[in-house]
Amino acid sequence: MKLLAACAVLACATSAFSQNGPAQVPQNVLQLSASGTVEVQQDMLSMTLVTTRDGTDAAAVQSQLKTALDAALAEARKNAQVGQLDVRTGNFSLSPRYTREGKINGWQGSTELVLEGKDFPRITQTAGRITTLSVGNIGFALSREQRAKVETEAQTLAINAFKQKADELAKGFGFSGYTLREVSVNANQGGPIQPRMMAAQAKSFSSDSPVPVEAGKTSVVVQVSGSVQLK
Repeated sequence: MKLLAACAVLACATSAFSQNGPAQVPQNVLQLSASGTVEVQQDMLSMTLVTTRDGTDAAAVQSQLKTALDAALAEARKNAQVGQLDVRTGNFSLSPRYTREGKINGWQGSTELVLEGKDFPRITQTAGRITTLSVGNIGFALSREQRAKVETEAQTLAINAFKQKADELAKGFGFSGYTLREVSVNANQGGPIQPRMMAAQAKSFSSDSPVPVEAGKTSVVVQVSGSVQLK
């Protein structure tokens, strides 16, 4: 895990007051923002296994897909473990195939099985033992636990950077210090696991040759912005 230097951005200080009414605009208010960034290794793996079928009869194609998916589910559930290897079904589609004249001359469909969790070897070995589906794509992400931990570190960096910058700027403008007026803290939100690469599409793997995977790093950023009263 690598802590990256926090950065800060300054907005201009304002020192004006209303000319047209009794209400006075706050004077000597400084707007600024700062961010804290932590780079961390991704600890969640998602593997999507897929298969397609094609035929002239819709019911037959659907039955073939179901048979392939059922067999894959049975194999995957043998090694399922909450948080380490979670198993769920993905997309299941069936659509007609048309001739140039616009007539249906067949049906095509696909089905998916998703293996995801923290135990990379368990996931890849399980994928290698499934023979009815092939690896479609692989994705990496941060677990909720890891993201919460890293966000706390990034937040500390951002707050310290905000305070330091506010103090430096207050003195730079000839003031002795500042008081906090308002502040907001926002962290970048991690969505669902996104495919990082297409891996061995339309290929299968034997159980003694698991799919090779290697997670990369990602950055968690927390932004602190607000205003301070110079004094």
